[in-house]
Amino acid sequence: MNNPIYVTQPVLPELDEFIPYLEQIWKNKILTNCGPLHQQLEQELCTYLGVDYISLFNNGTIALVTALQALGLTEGEVITTPYTFVATAHSIVWNNLTPVFVDIDPKTSNIDPINVEKAITDKTVAILPVHCYGIPCDVEKLQEIANLHNLKLIYDAAHAFGVIHQGKSLLKYGDLSVMSFHATKVFNTFEGGAIVCHSAEMKQRIDRLKNFGIVNESTIDDISLNGKLSEVHAALGLLQLKNIDHTLQARQKIDRIYRSSFIDIEGIRCIERINLVKDNYSYFPIVISEPYPLSRDELFEKLKLNNIFARKYFYPIMTDLAVYKKYQSDTPEAKRLSEQVLCLPLYPDLCIESVEKIINLIKDN
Repeated sequence: MNNPIYVTQPVLPELDEFIPYLEQIWKNKILTNCGPLHQQLEQELCTYLGVDYISLFNNGTIALVTALQALGLTEGEVITTPYTFVATAHSIVWNNLTPVFVDIDPKTSNIDPINVEKAITDKTVAILPVHCYGIPCDVEKLQEIANLHNLKLIYDAAHAFGVIHQGKSLLKYGDLSVMSFHATKVFNTFEGGAIVCHSAEMKQRIDRLKNFGIVNESTIDDISLNGKLSEVHAALGLLQLKNIDHTLQARQKIDRIYRSSFIDIEGIRCIERINLVKDNYSYFPIVISEPYPLSRDELFEKLKLNNIFARKYFYPIMTDLAVYKKYQSDTPEAKRLSEQVLCLPLYPDLCIESVEKIINLIKDN
């Protein structure tokens, strides 16, 4: 029986490379609370990503929750996309804010600034877009809207590690950018995340918020959570960073093979990646429509029968989930895309033979 091919596979260093880091942790006896490896990873990430300040977290969701809190958002509406993972919306509700879902641009899968502007009311306090699949949002237009209406702009950059847009890190746009270092991401620390900010004062506030709001031994300024990344996770991150460029190059190779193979198949559209200084090829989504002979769900099942596990990412949209029904809005483009999109397997160790098998199964109808 053929081994299953999943939509992604965690990138891991050689185990013997990890052992010296574990030995250092055992010797230091510092396991958490922003230890030396944690501090080193923050510094090295700032250098690699081209950002000024970064605060590491135990996961991207807690980082999102904390980012909203760090900006002092305690009530009001936050405009966001329904075409995203649930963590984006959950972080808004966890902060007692109201999510307002607006429609996307189907070409990019990102939030449409025109719809953002239409949704602004006197209750709007922030915009929370997502760089979906690592494709940059219309950052200039969104910043213009935020400035005009005095709104905070926080990017869910879970997919955007390492992307350089118009000569600078995509993470430098907006007030804050939030990353995920989950095992499935381009850069992972098993579990993890981070907030990128623009001042030492904001980093200090974020660092206190991720540590229960503790200022010193006898002072606590905020009611907040424990979002600290452990030394073991930081150690893995330091190792991952050594090989990240190789990881991105391998992803690019597979992306190009897929893209060139589907160019002449009617009813299969590859979501375009805009011309970037540096891309990360974080996902490979295709959009299935007529005259392709199979529906998205039928193709999904066909691949599964052949031990290939693609992913309907993102499906369903947020407002089709029972827990978000009360935030219902009219987002036909997001709903249509969610019913047609399929992310194909993409990871550095995916062999070319497997890639060709996937392509042939999609072509053979």
